[in-house]
Amino acid sequence: MPELFNAFNAAEYLLDRRVTAGDGDRVAVHHPGGTLTYAELAAEVRRVAAGMAAIGVRPEERVLLCMVDDVELFTGILAAMYLGAIAVPSSTMLTGPELGTLVRDSRARVLLGSHQFTEVVHTAAAGAPDLRHVVLTGADGPDSRVLGRGVTGLTWRQLLAAGADSPVTTPYRTWAESPALWLYTSGTTGTPKGAMHRHHDIRHVAETYGQQVLGLRPDDVCLSVAKLFFAYGIGNSMFFPLSVGASAVLEPSRPNPARYAELTRAHGVTLFFAVPSFWGPLLAAGADTVPPDAFATVRNGVSAGETLPARMFHGVRERFGFEVLDGIGSTEALHIFISNIPGKVVPGSSGYPVPGYRVQLRHPDGTVIETAGEPGMLYISGDSICTGYWCRTDVNRAVFHGEWMRTGDQYVRNDDDSYTCLGRADDVLKVGGIWVSPSEVESRLLEHPDLAEAVVIGVPDADGLDKPIAYVVPRPGAVVDPDEVVAFCRAGLAAFKRPRGVVTLAELPKTATGKIQRYRLRALAGSAPPPKPAAAAQT
Repeated sequence: MPELFNAFNAAEYLLDRRVTAGDGDRVAVHHPGGTLTYAELAAEVRRVAAGMAAIGVRPEERVLLCMVDDVELFTGILAAMYLGAIAVPSSTMLTGPELGTLVRDSRARVLLGSHQFTEVVHTAAAGAPDLRHVVLTGADGPDSRVLGRGVTGLTWRQLLAAGADSPVTTPYRTWAESPALWLYTSGTTGTPKGAMHRHHDIRHVAETYGQQVLGLRPDDVCLSVAKLFFAYGIGNSMFFPLSVGASAVLEPSRPNPARYAELTRAHGVTLFFAVPSFWGPLLAAGADTVPPDAFATVRNGVSAGETLPARMFHGVRERFGFEVLDGIGSTEALHIFISNIPGKVVPGSSGYPVPGYRVQLRHPDGTVIETAGEPGMLYISGDSICTGYWCRTDVNRAVFHGEWMRTGDQYVRNDDDSYTCLGRADDVLKVGGIWVSPSEVESRLLEHPDLAEAVVIGVPDADGLDKPIAYVVPRPGAVVDPDEVVAFCRAGLAAFKRPRGVVTLAELPKTATGKIQRYRLRALAGSAPPPKPAAAAQT
């Protein structure tokens, strides 16, 4: 049989393989309700898989999950892959209409949600023609009165009960090339796109970055600020620890320095994964909130999402005694492909290409840059790059070039062969490690009755991290209240997309043809004191 059809299932690789290797009694997951050993986790994944099969989930169908980081999400993702279906974990920060867009785009027949997002899930289910089942954790389950015609609502307990008489004992015979996971990203175009990953991609990131850069060991304990619906988070909390028999700590709550310090101490965390927007508040927290020895067990920190300012690297090392390995990855590559190396960190840089990946910098005409110090567009090649975006032909042709992927980031190679990010090549912003489309925020702003025009740009804060700032022109006679404008945006968009400040102008700078000159707004922002954050933007 050709190698293409050799059986490989990522869930079996992460679970059954570990049990067979003798790790059945080792703790795989620490969660708010206790722990699961590898044997217990494997059994629970098969229970969930049996429930999914009982309600009709079939190989290569999409199962969309909008859930907090807890056992249900963890087992739901693995169970979908175990059945040969495609797990589609989605952001829990989306509004109902935003989640509904993903449900319709993915043509998911099953939507799994945490009870905390009942209203969002109900809204998303409306108008989703392919949806057949909605499952919610908690005692109440979905309200059948608000689900669409032909959609059945179940509790998580009912899902498990549905499969009790038809157990799943073996994984579906997927191939390494079979689809396993979709992760939605706005990326460089602003509209949601499903990056399609194979079972093979999961093994690749675990055995390259996870094992060759981080050096994961069975005695490691991983804690990630980034949640499982991120490519970054699912690698940190699932793919990497399970691939070697280590353990992960799941935390449903929003990131909070005191809480994560408490978890680190309680579980003896050895690898701590975060983003710059967490490292900053962690360093700002007082000793009474985060004691100096709170991270005594951590041997390495990891950062991704956006460039880690050098001051944060030095601050963490001086206060807590460990290095933070900054790197760059993407949803399309599934995880980090350029990273700093333990003991060889270049503060302020993204580090060096991860084993298993190749990197090129190119001129606008596509020619490769060979000289250090000359900036160019970053292209990467590696076996974890997605097969493309679901139903996005034009974008696929612009982003994927044979084995190479255009990242949209401008980079420079330094004399020591490390790479430093110079910023995005377009106007899309990365805020807290998440892509934000200015046009989407601008559309919401222009729905405000007091605003005639609006433009959103990224303005660096004191650490050089971009924050979305809205420049607006009021309608005649109207007076703009920045707090009220931010609250208006927050009511119609995911909270992370909201402007962090609002600046009122008499008119926007434009070309003779009426095109807004964003570069002039950036220059204006650079020459003026940063706008005072609106009160609504601080929560």
